[in-house]
Amino acid sequence: MTSTKHRSQRYQLSEARQAEVERLLAAMTRREKIGQMTQVEYGSITPDQVAEWAIGSVLSGGGGNHGDGSASAWRDGVSAFVAGSHRSRLGVPILYGTDAVHGHSNVLGATIFPHNIGLGATRDPDLVRAIGRASALETAATGARWSFAPCLAVPQDPRWGRTYEGFSEDPRVVTALGRAAIEGWQGDQLERAGVLACAKHYVGEGAMVWGSAGSHRHPWIDWWDGWGAEWQIDQGDIAIDEYTLRSRHLPPFIAAIDAGVATVMACYASWQGQRIHAHRYLLSDVLKDELGFAGFVVSDWMGLEQVDADYTTAVERVINAGVDMVMVPFDFRRFIATVDDLVDQGRLTQLRIDDATRRILTTKARLGLLDPRNDVEAATSVDVVGCAEHRALARRAAAASAVVLTNNGVLPLVSETAVLAAGQALDDVGISCGGWTIEWAGGQGPITEGRTILDGLRAVLGANAVTYSRGATEQTERRAVGIVAVHELPYVEGGGDRADLRLPEDQVALVRHVRRHVDRLVVLVVSGRPLVLDAIAGDADAIVACWLPGSQADGIVDALFGAVADPGQLPIRWKHESTTWSVGHNVPVATHTAEVC
Repeated sequence: MTSTKHRSQRYQLSEARQAEVERLLAAMTRREKIGQMTQVEYGSITPDQVAEWAIGSVLSGGGGNHGDGSASAWRDGVSAFVAGSHRSRLGVPILYGTDAVHGHSNVLGATIFPHNIGLGATRDPDLVRAIGRASALETAATGARWSFAPCLAVPQDPRWGRTYEGFSEDPRVVTALGRAAIEGWQGDQLERAGVLACAKHYVGEGAMVWGSAGSHRHPWIDWWDGWGAEWQIDQGDIAIDEYTLRSRHLPPFIAAIDAGVATVMACYASWQGQRIHAHRYLLSDVLKDELGFAGFVVSDWMGLEQVDADYTTAVERVINAGVDMVMVPFDFRRFIATVDDLVDQGRLTQLRIDDATRRILTTKARLGLLDPRNDVEAATSVDVVGCAEHRALARRAAAASAVVLTNNGVLPLVSETAVLAAGQALDDVGISCGGWTIEWAGGQGPITEGRTILDGLRAVLGANAVTYSRGATEQTERRAVGIVAVHELPYVEGGGDRADLRLPEDQVALVRHVRRHVDRLVVLVVSGRPLVLDAIAGDADAIVACWLPGSQADGIVDALFGAVADPGQLPIRWKHESTTWSVGHNVPVATHTAEVC
């Protein structure tokens, strides 16, 4: 199967700006060009070193927060690095990148939107586009102009710890929503508070084989206990044929290129045994030559070190394969010296270095960074971070993402209902947000500003009508309706690889305990993927998949009371030991149905 060439006409440079790129390229020394190809973690470099080494990019990964983690502290920290880059010999500004994967999710007080799997349930490109725009405004307000989003994975196995980062197992949904997210992030004109999007992780992510990841684990994750999990599938091998790779996993990236996506991140995984970070056919022949991708390719965190045990060989293979900027992320001196030596040895050509640098400079020019008059940071107030308008959007997204799996006449709830509520996830912002929130792996409790499902219930019913006990241990009179939230604890990447997706016994016991004290029971599932619910399905009159609804989890209550015109539909099959609910399945709360995008 072949693809026609796709070359986006969006964000084209004027002749004057293209000439400026060529002027800078001609003025650079080889070391300065290699500096542009280097991305460094913010804690491993100073602003003065950014100037000295002509570094191209600085990043904050998950949990990479400045100062007290507030938007103001972020703005000060990012501004210092940007100012450092202006002090370099040629004054080429850095790109500051961050893992803003569901809102500007490292920043305290930022709006945290539902993770992609929940957005996939909405089937609403307009909503996803609006979320991308809101996220871009909050990110640009802190000075960062590059987000490592959206994830265009097409997850096929819910045991994978990154399932929640994908919009759907259906490539049509991923394609439509991924494109909308990119349009939101980058905007109609990149220069006007646009933030570079990053289509990741190219390509085939989500189709790895269970059990193939063990030999590829990063040394830096050995400390991660993952609550007993072993990395089994994340970063493993994609053992599908090329037809399947192209037909199921490539279309979202083709749409991303058509939408003008500025950057693409290589996938950690291997395809048929060859690491994609070093896969010239996929990165250069297909992505750049066949599909006409004109932006630049960035590696993932320490991704080159999985390519070969010998560091020099790994660098050679990754850059020759088509990676333009390397997320080092720590020892930038070693990386720059290695690339320089490889050119001297003839193992890397000056032509390849020039191509990578030209792509990076062109992308910076498209963003307006080479124009000293374009100061988005100065024009954008940090007051936009976590503003009321964005939180209302996040609440609407949470409501639209809820999928009613079963409903035996208990939903929609009515405002006169007396409720017995239980379960940690009902009143836990951290669990509602999941991974990639404030810290890399997220956390539990009030880790940032937000409203919980319990807050929503009390707002609608009144505090006196809701009796809440996390473990339902307090004695209580019988209630008309019980609402129990079952959940997963936050996790990220391979730390969430999990062979057994059944509910823990204590959560099963909680559901059964509440069942004995209520007339009707609603079970809410707060998770990053489908879980096996057979143990409690017989006790519930309704089951609602809430996914990871974010900082405005009170939006789930809107769905429970039927205040959502188009209820969510499953983005991924929900398999049980006894049955399977297919993609698109939902039990309407009212008479409305959702359109499939």
